[in-house]
Amino acid sequence: MLCLGMSGGLDKVHENPLELPHTFLHDGAAVLVRDGRVIAAVEEERLNRIKHSNKFPRSAIQHCLVSAGVQLCDIDRIAFYATEAYCNAMLERLFISQPELSIPLDAKLLLQKLLMQEFGTEVDPSRISFVDHHLTHSVSAFAMSGFEQSLILSIDGGGDFLSGLVAVGSGGQIARLTTFPENNSLGLFYLEAIRYLGYGLFDEYKVMGLAPYGNPAIYRKLFEQFYELLDDGGYRVHLDRIGPALLRNIEVRRKGMPFTQQHRDVSASLQEALERIVFHIVRHYRELTGMKRLCLAGGVAHNCTVNGKLLYSGLFEDIFVQPAAHDAGCALGAALMVSDELGRPAPRERLEAVYWGPHLGSDSAVEQELNAWASHLDIERSDDVAGSAAEWMANGAVIGWVQGRSEFGPRALGNRSILADPRPAANKDRINAMVKKREGYRPFAPSVLEEDADEFFELPDGTRHFPFMNFVVRVRNDKRGLLGAVTHVDGTARLQTVSQRTNAAYWDVINAFKRKTGIPVLLNTSFNNNAEPIVDSVGDAIATFLTTDLDGLVVGPFLVKKRATKLEDWTAFSISLPPYASLYQVRAHTSPDRQETVCEIRTGHSSRNSVRLSHDVFDLLTRIKGEGVIGDLLDAVTLDQARREALVNELRRLWEQRRVNLYPSHAARTHPGTAQT
Repeated sequence: MLCLGMSGGLDKVHENPLELPHTFLHDGAAVLVRDGRVIAAVEEERLNRIKHSNKFPRSAIQHCLVSAGVQLCDIDRIAFYATEAYCNAMLERLFISQPELSIPLDAKLLLQKLLMQEFGTEVDPSRISFVDHHLTHSVSAFAMSGFEQSLILSIDGGGDFLSGLVAVGSGGQIARLTTFPENNSLGLFYLEAIRYLGYGLFDEYKVMGLAPYGNPAIYRKLFEQFYELLDDGGYRVHLDRIGPALLRNIEVRRKGMPFTQQHRDVSASLQEALERIVFHIVRHYRELTGMKRLCLAGGVAHNCTVNGKLLYSGLFEDIFVQPAAHDAGCALGAALMVSDELGRPAPRERLEAVYWGPHLGSDSAVEQELNAWASHLDIERSDDVAGSAAEWMANGAVIGWVQGRSEFGPRALGNRSILADPRPAANKDRINAMVKKREGYRPFAPSVLEEDADEFFELPDGTRHFPFMNFVVRVRNDKRGLLGAVTHVDGTARLQTVSQRTNAAYWDVINAFKRKTGIPVLLNTSFNNNAEPIVDSVGDAIATFLTTDLDGLVVGPFLVKKRATKLEDWTAFSISLPPYASLYQVRAHTSPDRQETVCEIRTGHSSRNSVRLSHDVFDLLTRIKGEGVIGDLLDAVTLDQARREALVNELRRLWEQRRVNLYPSHAARTHPGTAQT
């Protein structure tokens, strides 16, 4: 039996209707299971290059079908990650806010229509299921945990009019114990508070990283006004109190402003409040049910600090956190739910790895792709890429590392990673500045050989397996100074253990670094810049390599360095607009008493996602018919050399921000920004 699970939006990548509530229709993904076992899975953002994509996961579905060698008509059941009633309510809300939209108000009909348009296949309505959002979260964790019995906690921003549930899993059954309404959402509780720190949706993990710099006692009493702990493991949050109280008590930070100690202390108090509520829930239900194991899912389960404290608490003998705990993981849960309904449940085995995404391709295909960029890259094939990469890093290089199939979920787990020496504390600041272009306080994770983990990290008794970066653990006191680049200010790290059994190539490069330095650990962070999702294809990796200050790139068996380039090397490139980008000319105030026509490129329907363009670049981009060669476009107008260079530099900046695609014009291939499977 083949079952396909889906999460994400119900509009196409080039369409931009008004946004639905921020707690729904994001993190699009597709997962295909055969008889309860995962064949393929990928988040749509990895393919359409839109962070937290809220679009119909067309490319993700296509990857799943290609991986299995099947067509959509071969799928026995297709499952969407929310109830039909909830989806219909969201469509009605969208229609009320924008009545000119021509969309069906029936979610099943709309899904059928999209599948027909994208895949040319008429799908019988009986093969389409809409499944409970929080049950999909719960199933995605429990079915992958290997547990025969466990307590299950699902907590997120919202979905299906709820923000979470507590359940007990036993055998193949999940029994709900309680649910949490949307107005008690812990996801929204966290989100509402971080708005006053200059952050918004999807920035929650940044505040988790800031919290250790603060003192939770400073605003503890203030935050205690925002929630109540009730009998029987219940709680209540008061979202309406957060804004007025913070406005009276702190200097609100705007995006881009420096952080004060006040902001750090608010972060610490917020994190402590979340931890208190979560512990209140699980302590009660642990005592009520007697369950010795815990499964966690939902977006809040990505709070690795909470997970780590639960791990050390001793409340449970074992804890499993779904590695794609956010809404992309619902696609997995949805597929497993309908597979179970068809009599093909998931085997009760512990999840070991999530390398389910698109493969790089054959060595010859990778080489062809790299050679297309030969004007910008020096390429060398090696019989020992692990040894060469380890030597680069031991000598101070920061590299991109791309191997095999991509990981499912938000963590780079060694197949689409940026790697570096974990020892020099300066590496943290260097990578934050040169690649991520983000706040300097943000920590990086260590990847350690599984057999050496206990030597460097304080691990609870009997726990040695941390393959998914789901837990913050304590770095041993005598190793904190040694691992300066991956040890956070509070002496902790978000750990990944690497097994030779599940990822031999990644194990090899860490082991090679160990042989050269004596340290079986690497700094590992996701291979992307601040403007894009984690890379997936070879083309994505090259684009990020060329638009950051990375020192080297390893793709399959190839070692890659940058070449010095001339203007002619850039004008030979082709250029196109990604399908999610649009050009606008608008009247705007450029000073209090002056209005002008300004040019913008937008990656959504609103000016919030816009970048200003020069009029010359705007004119150039409007002349592109699908794609064009930069040199030809420049030759069509009279420009002196200085202006020509200025325009090329502006296009390169837009490429760095992923507002345009640049790629070799002579390469007969799929260019970056277009899905590859």
